[in-house]
Formats: sequence, C-alpha cells, structure tokens
Amino acid sequence: MSLQPDCIFCKIIKGEIPSQKILENEKVLAFRDLHPQAKEHILVIPKFHITSVAHLEKSEMAVMEDLYRATLEIADKMGFRNTGFRTVVNTGQEGGQTVFHLHMHILAGSQVGPRFG
Repeated sequence: MSLQPDCIFCKIIKGEIPSQKILENEKVLAFRDLHPQAKEHILVIPKFHITSVAHLEKSEMAVMEDLYRATLEIADKMGFRNTGFRTVVNTGQEGGQTVFHLHMHILAGSQVGPRFG
C-alpha cells in the first residue's frame, strides 16, 4: 500500500498540500472539503492510495469499516450524530467521482438534499 506522487489526496496525506484536518489516525485522514455542499462537508480518506471502491480487493475491504468508524467519531466530536448526516462515496467518472483516490463525503449541519429514499 503506497501513495501516488500525482494524487492530490496523497499529497495532502504527505503534508505537501495543507488541509483543515478534522481527524487523523494511523488509517485515515479527515479534512474539510474546499468546495462544501453543506454546512459541514468533510472528506474521509484512507492513508494509502486506492482509486475507488471498484478497485478494492477482498483483502482491503476493512478500509470501508475504517472510513465509517472515523465518520462516527467525527459525528460525535462535531455533534451531528443524533441530528443526522449523509455519507456519500462516488465511484468512477459516471458515479460522479472527480478525485480518483477513494474518499467518503460526510454532509451535515443542515437539511441535506435531495433525498434518496
């Protein structure tokens, strides 16, 4: 598991690009999105390069648990676990992914729309 020299999120992990960190541990990094789509818009990324959910190997599936564990820790820390939040993982170009390093969006702090069910 490595970092890619041309990936913006890998550069953030390495400290080459500054970010507004919300949470960091040995497995994940969470930081504020530069172009927020909600009052609170946080990105949670694994600290190794994987292009997308579609690129996960069976042996790497625990990374999704790591992202969700961090999400719940952030929701507790920031006070929106009980009021609600949305998690989004865009996968591939047609799935809306624009940065090709697996990441989870956390959207909270106001009514998040549109609704999906």
